[in-house]
Amino acid sequence: MPNWLMQRAKLTPDRVAVETENDTVSFLTLYQQVTEIARQLWSIGVRENDKVAFISRNSLELVRFYHALAAVGAVGVPLNNRLSAGEQSWQLEDSCAKWLICDEHFQSRGLEIMKGKSSVSFLTMAQVRDQPQAEARLQNEFDLDKPCTIIYTSGTTGNPKGVILTYGNHWWSAAGSMLNLGLETADKWLCCVPLFHVSGLSILMKNVIYGMPIVLQEKFNPREANRFIYEEGVTMISVVANMLKRMLEDLGDRKYPESFRCMLLGGGPVPQPLLSRCVEKRIPVFQTYGLTETASQMVTLTPEFMFEKAGSAGKPLFPGRVRIVGSGKDLNPGEAGEIVVKGLNVTPGYWRRPEATNKAIRDGWLFTGDIGYLDQDGFLYVLDRRKDLIISGGENVYPAEIESVLLGHPSVDEAGVIGVKDDTWGQVPYAFVKVKDGFHFSEEEILDYCRKYLAKYKLPRHVQRIDCMPRNASRKLMRRKLSDFLPEPFID
Repeated sequence: MPNWLMQRAKLTPDRVAVETENDTVSFLTLYQQVTEIARQLWSIGVRENDKVAFISRNSLELVRFYHALAAVGAVGVPLNNRLSAGEQSWQLEDSCAKWLICDEHFQSRGLEIMKGKSSVSFLTMAQVRDQPQAEARLQNEFDLDKPCTIIYTSGTTGNPKGVILTYGNHWWSAAGSMLNLGLETADKWLCCVPLFHVSGLSILMKNVIYGMPIVLQEKFNPREANRFIYEEGVTMISVVANMLKRMLEDLGDRKYPESFRCMLLGGGPVPQPLLSRCVEKRIPVFQTYGLTETASQMVTLTPEFMFEKAGSAGKPLFPGRVRIVGSGKDLNPGEAGEIVVKGLNVTPGYWRRPEATNKAIRDGWLFTGDIGYLDQDGFLYVLDRRKDLIISGGENVYPAEIESVLLGHPSVDEAGVIGVKDDTWGQVPYAFVKVKDGFHFSEEEILDYCRKYLAKYKLPRHVQRIDCMPRNASRKLMRRKLSDFLPEPFID
């Protein structure tokens, strides 16, 4: 297939590609800038199939470098800039990267993680840009089976794994999303999620494949996000639940303009009170389910079911399939089991992890480790991670369901639930909450609230107040870390 940015620059050269606070560039200009950087990368020795790691904030320059690596034929390895130096150093070594490139903001961090790594070359983006342009053998075509990126999982259980994503994975992710959400002439996507994350990277792919302008934010700001929707013509945005919550708080009594047509909501199970507020305000929320291993979206709600099936992640994108498996067989509608998916957007495997690959991918089906069910109409409902399941008296208890109820209480800002040992029931739920500023905490009051919405076996044994929820660098709740806050009687 033709190099995507090259082809887009030929098809719609004058169309706006990227808008930032300080710049607006067309596809032709972006292509010209990317070609310059590709030749500079070539001049320092970056070649086809080389692994190139980078650390950067969201920026137009980072967008250019992503495309320049593809033009050279190198494999991009974005490092999560929220990780510690030790974690970044481990990923740099594990990926076999020959190069580490960072923006000026992370120059000192780059030097820190480079200690003892004589086989890796280190430059800032500015230093690359100071290099002469060499005659380079650039990629005018993309082989859809070739690796494009290696993106590391968040590593909530042990060391993260490098997910290999091919050009084909990224292509079919973008194509499947468009077939589901549609594409309109006036569409403009606000990218305020990190570009080191598969969610942000997928927006860059859509940008050049669709010929759709994106607005790029360095970091998420709810007031600015709402302003872009009201004043800058943004029609689509990708968010997680906490981002949506903050946008609604800033929105107040206002409603979004009719031109705004898609709030793509991912990142795991969503609190029901938050969805209810969106339904009341007729906000076009499209729940989606995906993983790094599926190049972002795998299942997404379609427009016509936006309100009828609120709470569902929808049906698989056109190139994909989904099953629910338990005890080695497909389960019936309504029965909860492991979510298993298949499609052209699914990774061929993990970098240098054949055992993990063979365990997760069988006959082309990816066993996700997530628990969910399909309703009678084939819509997927995601319940929780399999490893977080609590079995109490033989009954399955899903922490995300209890957390969703807790978040409906007016004093609760964040919630986390784990299972603790119990002599009678085997395990029982134990809840932790972060209380909103200025609100009073009462365990009994919160438990009384939960009794209205939860069966007795799902009711937390205790609700404990903590100041800060343990989250990883991707802001995902690390439930296993909650056990560190348990009082003495509940410690194994």
